[in-house]
Amino acid sequence: QAQLAESGGGSVQSGGSLRLSCAASGSIYSSYCMAWFRQAPGKEREGVAYITTVGTTTYADSVKGRFTISRDNALKTLNLQMNSLKPEDTAVYYCAAASGGLCSLRETLFGYWGQGTQVTVSS
Repeated sequence: QAQLAESGGGSVQSGGSLRLSCAASGSIYSSYCMAWFRQAPGKEREGVAYITTVGTTTYADSVKGRFTISRDNALKTLNLQMNSLKPEDTAVYYCAAASGGLCSLRETLFGYWGQGTQVTVSS
């Protein structure tokens, strides 16, 4: 069965860094659009970044210049390097995949989701 599994979450002080990873298995192929979303308590899930099948990336304004999304199609993994972390980055981070070909940060586009990994940033 197709599945995604995130790892790498944890606690860090403001200004620190974390690297999240997502392992894909089953029927999720290199032709899928891949993205990271996050959800903080009391807020709706929001798009963080996505990467296309040819490596084009797009970031939410709130993380632009601080986060970097990448993919390794051979290893079927998705990564998110997070630098200069802020307390407002605290959330559960989710890996997502879409089979339609086109990419966006619209939540409804993605049919496959990981279980989420907690990121906590303290002042």
